[in-house]
Amino acid sequence: RDHVQAMQERKALHTLLAKRQEDLPPRRMKDSYLEVILPLGSQPEIREKYLNVHNSVRFGRILEDLDSLGVLICYTHTKQEMQPRSPLSIVTALVDKINLCKKIIYPDCDIKFTGNVSWVGKTSMEVKMHMLQLHDGEYSPVLDATFVMVARDPENKRPAFVNPLVPETPEEEEIFKQGELNKLKRIDFSTASLLKMAPTAEERNIVHDIFLNTLDTRQEGEGTVSFRSRKLPPNSVWMEDAKLKGLQICHPQERNIFNRIFGGFLMRKAFELGWATACSYGCSRPFIVSVDDIMFQRPVEVGSLLLLSGQVCYTEKNYIQVRVHSEVYDADTREHQTTNIFHFTFVSENEVPRVVPKTYG
Repeated sequence: RDHVQAMQERKALHTLLAKRQEDLPPRRMKDSYLEVILPLGSQPEIREKYLNVHNSVRFGRILEDLDSLGVLICYTHTKQEMQPRSPLSIVTALVDKINLCKKIIYPDCDIKFTGNVSWVGKTSMEVKMHMLQLHDGEYSPVLDATFVMVARDPENKRPAFVNPLVPETPEEEEIFKQGELNKLKRIDFSTASLLKMAPTAEERNIVHDIFLNTLDTRQEGEGTVSFRSRKLPPNSVWMEDAKLKGLQICHPQERNIFNRIFGGFLMRKAFELGWATACSYGCSRPFIVSVDDIMFQRPVEVGSLLLLSGQVCYTEKNYIQVRVHSEVYDADTREHQTTNIFHFTFVSENEVPRVVPKTYG
């Protein structure tokens, strides 16, 4: 079936949407709980897709799997027994946090993913997922992830109500409260942009100290020191010299039923550029430590030219923070539109130079 036919069929599902959240039956956390096994150890034929050149698992593939699992968990939470097909379109709104506790994911041991809905708003759901890997007959933790998904109508045009969540135990109540706090933090974070608010006093002091440390004081005696009299401190790299760029043509192979590009595919491509940026900067193999604040600001259409820009934005000892900005370029209008911003933290095998900004921006 082609995508046009699929969308025509989905239009008829509008009548199944709830008019109010109160009309939907409440769900428990265990109602959406899922376990999925990725049999890398027991089915060697699937390893090739997940293998990297260092003989470990490609983390970009894991990001794709987490994205798919998050969607599946939300469909499980919102499933109605009498409906053969869900009228909801579940899409990824953001990746709040992914924390890793293992440097290496082995390509010849089974992986287990678990997860459930941990908090629910009117039209959004927070999903907590965990990944474990089998060693010596036992599964040990590898990472914890928190995603936020949103429900839309059958044509992915407007928000749609989802089933409320009812915590059953004191532990679940704490998890639910944390979800509410996470929501408030995201609201605060979105209003704290430099484009909307001035830096705090602490941030201004940090920026000024960086500026003073890059000032070329050799001209001070001549009275010619200016804002342009800058020098690079020892064992440092100008931020403008710590960039990598990439281009991706978005083919139909990576599309969902709405004829748009899968969020997991975008995360994989951004991660791979972020890893390459950290590798180039540190001159050694970097390992992913955490993923933060991936905002899905707008969908990416099939056929788009996706421009990716990786930038080292902070370093400390052997840690490297990389920001990847993705945007679509419309060749007809020559307009650029931001689609996502990704933040990755890597740890390098060796201590890395300090990255130093040259301008305020």
